[in-house]
Amino acid sequence: MEFSALASGSSGNSFYVGNSKTGVGILIDAGINCKTFEERMKSINRSPLSIKGIFITHEHTDHIKGADVISRKYGIPVYATKKTFDDRFIAIEERQEVIKNDETINVGGMMIETFKKNHGASDPVSFNIQTNDKKISVITDVGKACDNIHDNINESDLLCIEANHDPDMLIEGKYPWFLKKWILSDTGHLSNKQSALAVLEHARPKMKRIVLSHLSAHNNTPEVAMETYKKLIKERRDLQPTINVSVREYATPVMKI
Repeated sequence: MEFSALASGSSGNSFYVGNSKTGVGILIDAGINCKTFEERMKSINRSPLSIKGIFITHEHTDHIKGADVISRKYGIPVYATKKTFDDRFIAIEERQEVIKNDETINVGGMMIETFKKNHGASDPVSFNIQTNDKKISVITDVGKACDNIHDNINESDLLCIEANHDPDMLIEGKYPWFLKKWILSDTGHLSNKQSALAVLEHARPKMKRIVLSHLSAHNNTPEVAMETYKKLIKERRDLQPTINVSVREYATPVMKI
């Protein structure tokens, strides 16, 4: 399997996961417009025509913005829970595929599993993608790393996980208090430390890559996130993953597992 964060941040999120053997890919979220999607796919030398499914985590604009246009242009089905479809227009009805929590769907030889998470949305979910003995987990927009998150981190070879903010930067920053309070809540976003502790406590040595995602442009920096992660992860000598940071401006290189 292969992975690239096409874009990640409050302005738009979209993640590519592909099956190297079949040439089929999927998107986890489509929070970028169609032109940007096409440019980012070209930058990683992958065709938009390879995408056979768009899987939506929740209905916030930075996760669905381009879903309808991309779906229409390339004839791609859009997968989301019923509550997510009901809450916002995401795609025309002919392209909608309703999924349930804990459901597993086969797309191009990849088994995509849905599982519930804590976030301030109608019915937010995250996804595991598996082929044979390899597993990629995409876990963003999480207020609290609950047992469900811990269980799904457990067997991941590549983990894309939120590291949204540094609490000190958030508290001292310019956001209004109600927004700070929500970000820090159990339905908001994971801090760098919360994210790293979830990995530290529940990842297995088979985890070879971690991709930090959804970094705040105002309350975090790639350097701060990496420093926090490396400081905590070094406590696990049996855990030696390569850590990358995803950004909003360009796609990460394709990572293969």
